[in-house]
Amino acid sequence: MKIKEFIRQFEKIIPAKQAEDFDNVGLLCGNPEREVSGILVAHDALEPVVDEAIKNNFNLIVCFHPIIFSGLKSITGQNYVEKAVLKALENRIAIYAIHTAFDNAYFGVNYKICEVLGLKNHKILMPNQNQLKKLEVYVPAESADDLKEALFQAGAGSIGFYDECSFSVSGKGTFRPLKGSHPTLGSQNERENADEVLVSVIFEDFRKNEILLAMKQNHPYEEVAYQLISLENENHYTGLGRFGDLETEMGEADFLRFVKEQFNLKVIRHNALVDRKIKRVGVLGGSGAGGIKAALACQCDAYLTGDVKYHDFFSAEDRMLVCDIGHFESEQFVSQQLFEILSEKFPIFAIAKTTEKTNPVNYFI
Repeated sequence: MKIKEFIRQFEKIIPAKQAEDFDNVGLLCGNPEREVSGILVAHDALEPVVDEAIKNNFNLIVCFHPIIFSGLKSITGQNYVEKAVLKALENRIAIYAIHTAFDNAYFGVNYKICEVLGLKNHKILMPNQNQLKKLEVYVPAESADDLKEALFQAGAGSIGFYDECSFSVSGKGTFRPLKGSHPTLGSQNERENADEVLVSVIFEDFRKNEILLAMKQNHPYEEVAYQLISLENENHYTGLGRFGDLETEMGEADFLRFVKEQFNLKVIRHNALVDRKIKRVGVLGGSGAGGIKAALACQCDAYLTGDVKYHDFFSAEDRMLVCDIGHFESEQFVSQQLFEILSEKFPIFAIAKTTEKTNPVNYFI
């Protein structure tokens, strides 16, 4: 399988286009036409990880964090980013990053954190906004089923844990082909009455181009009558963070000890303890201080994330326990998650997790 085909198949599970706008995901370097010889999974595609890929004859690194985040003006090995990218290019190793596409995935980073904490009935903390669209297209009745099938194959009609969702209304359509037209039905300069079906499907905005292409390629009419409608509905199946409830309410100190044990932590930074009871917990892997307000709005008693700054601890105003467990520590399960996904989807490849430690933060205890 070529790298480009691997990406096409992988992105059916975790679409790169569902990443945040600021992010840099997808194929960061490498020739997509090369055959995959093996896949190495890593949190960060640092130079030692590239060395490990070379040693084991793996020519594709699938990593969480993008080693190239902002633009590179040169690749001469002057810093840790350039060193990794230069060595990868010289040894024909491709690097593919998933980052916030996996953060936004329903079964992604934060789903696993909820599992580790044993949270019940957990939901997306910050569902994606302004992401859903509805396509309404008019099609001859005899072609409606074929068109719906093509739209479903392109990704339309998926709502949560259901797919191939659509709604159809039958009616009469009229049109008059003019000079220069090549009508499927009717004759030039004569009004045609046709039995038509209005087909409606919902889709995520990033799938728009593929869905419109499928519609046009599988529609019998020369001119397709359709409309796109932007929906205000939240997408409750993609977004950042999650929140849910503990099986048993805990005191603050017991909760902190529980988190420390579950995540194998050396330290937890947190705001003041005010003798609150912890039942509802919000989580956001990585740099998640931006989710504090959302966690408060969801009536969370505690919030777990990383990279909380000094003033962020004040923002909860003693209404919620804010816990900074560390950036890497909050994402520590990602490599295993990706390894399991890839192993199930691509059993034809040798797939391994890196043995290199890529967390740059150390603790002196």
